[in-house]
Amino acid sequence: MYSCGDGQSSDRVDGGGQVEVSDGMSDQPDLDDAASNESERDIYMRFMKCHKCYDIIPTSSKLVVFDTTLQVKKAFFALVANGVRAAPLWESKKQSFVGMLTITDFINILTRYYKSPMVQIYELEEHKIETWRELYLQETFKPLVHIPPDASIFEAVHSLIKNKIHRLPVIDPISGNALYILTHKRILKFLQLFVCEMPMPAFMKQTLEDLAVGTYSNIAYIHPDTPLITALSVFTHRRVSALPVVDHNGKVVDIYSKFDVINLAAEKTYNNLDVTVTQALRHRSQYFEGVMKCNKLETLETIVDRIVKAEVHRLVVVDEGSHIVGIVSLSDILQALVLTPAGLGRRESIPSQSASYQRPETECKPERDEEPGEDTKEEGETEEGET
Repeated sequence: MYSCGDGQSSDRVDGGGQVEVSDGMSDQPDLDDAASNESERDIYMRFMKCHKCYDIIPTSSKLVVFDTTLQVKKAFFALVANGVRAAPLWESKKQSFVGMLTITDFINILTRYYKSPMVQIYELEEHKIETWRELYLQETFKPLVHIPPDASIFEAVHSLIKNKIHRLPVIDPISGNALYILTHKRILKFLQLFVCEMPMPAFMKQTLEDLAVGTYSNIAYIHPDTPLITALSVFTHRRVSALPVVDHNGKVVDIYSKFDVINLAAEKTYNNLDVTVTQALRHRSQYFEGVMKCNKLETLETIVDRIVKAEVHRLVVVDEGSHIVGIVSLSDILQALVLTPAGLGRRESIPSQSASYQRPETECKPERDEEPGEDTKEEGETEEGET
């Protein structure tokens, strides 16, 4: 028997292996349906509160750390060479981690200093990371958002969404070592391993339209003939990390994400940003399986299953004619599954209350897996405020 929270709850496993979550009133055989539904509604939230960030960390994974004295150009080449999309930044003078270097920084440098294909981007070639941070972030320096390994996954979800970040470093408070970088994708994948052991909340059978999950107004998008430098500027000004490519009939034909931008460093083609988006995307034609789509009349259960299996960070919502309607991101999904049932919006703080979720008597926790190349599949997530 596994208990989490204030000790006021209990669980039992029936013959079919289903977890039954109660509120401590096990001597009452018949629970009111409304109370039962409410108990199921926040089951994912309670599950997250009863598992620690350490539970998600694989036994083997790649974590690249950069010293802030490293040249910016070498840092981005190192991201490509190691197949990762972000790295914690270590400042030797302070003997601490001070930030993250991400593809967003690469885009910001390109859009800030690019002039024409004939002019070399000196700042990218010569600047050190610390120089770039001092020049560009001098008025916006913020402490690195991180989390200890013994914090709950619920706290991690809340921190990711509230701070509008895509990556959350797990740092040991005693040693000061960075252990892992949590993402929405990794957390949702972890939850998906256990869903068969929990009762499914009724809202999972509701549609995106009913639940208002996703973004359906003021959608940022580009056209196939949009110059690449324009697309990068949209990333910067709209603070999104994926742009649906829409033809002039309004149909979605492709998608350009921040993940794709790192290819400019891989192929050393960042000095010519006047090419079109279509030309910039030719490098991935061999393995790209197409834009992952959905419609707003599909259930949340279907959406979660599709996005986890496809290992993407967003689905483009389209109508019957494949015209763009909206975007559903991983943060939208985690908000709906975990924070909304807890009564929390994207900006609200976590109330001080305990959780009550019980793990089945039969240990269902998977072995700590190895992820030598998980980051090589990662894309940026479509959400406001990536850092």
